[in-house]
Amino acid sequence: MREKEPSRTAHGAAGHRAAHQAIEGGRIFKDPLAVTILGKDAAAIIAWARLNPASRGIRFFIAARSEIAEARLAEGIETRGVGQLVVLGAGLDTFAYRNPFGERLKVFEVDHPETQAWKRRRLAETGIAVPDSLTYAPVNFETEDLRQSLERAGFDPKMRSVFICLGVVPYLTLDAIRATLGAIANLPGGAEVVFDYADPPATLDKVQAAAHRARARRVAAIGEPFLSYFNPNELHALLAEAGFRMIDDLGPRALISRYGGDAGQRGDTGGHVVWAAT
Repeated sequence: MREKEPSRTAHGAAGHRAAHQAIEGGRIFKDPLAVTILGKDAAAIIAWARLNPASRGIRFFIAARSEIAEARLAEGIETRGVGQLVVLGAGLDTFAYRNPFGERLKVFEVDHPETQAWKRRRLAETGIAVPDSLTYAPVNFETEDLRQSLERAGFDPKMRSVFICLGVVPYLTLDAIRATLGAIANLPGGAEVVFDYADPPATLDKVQAAAHRARARRVAAIGEPFLSYFNPNELHALLAEAGFRMIDDLGPRALISRYGGDAGQRGDTGGHVVWAAT
């Protein structure tokens, strides 16, 4: 993203979540605030999605990754003693404002300061209340220490925590990804992370590759280029090196099996959603 500007890819992801509610009725992922938080932009975004059926694939993938993340969070709270959630690269994510766990779960939203300020203006404009259970922690992933920033905001490293990091990894350098995963895995209270990543462009089929090239041009033009791709073996080795003991990687076929042929995937390559835990 460009300095002094909020993330435009965060706005785009929010638009896909909202369109999924309006067009598919939230079949994969239900978010009653997804349309509201977009404010006056919502109608135009949903109308565009209706007129552009090619956007259905990425919309369903974004819905699927959110559903997986929140399901893993709920499972962690109920069965593994999770008491904190950190939303990395929160963008216009709405979980904190509809948190069904109340005081059982303390939530931290981490994002670039400019994007965070933009979101808070959106919340005020649309009348979405900020709960007491939420803390904002402005962080630049490429230049600041994640754990130190979180602890300054009141995060307890001794409490088991879930980190949700959606639509972030492709935009980070390998060094930043390694540092972020290491910070999470080394928390004394134990941690879990849910994030998405993409297979290398060279592994995609012709249709996927063409769609990816168009998307890559768009995000590069707004100053948020794709920087990182992984094949599963590379990614799993990186997670193990960081200290994660359990890894569940849902690749294209698994997502299609779980959510249907419209889950934004074709064949064996595309987007993955990973849960990993220490």
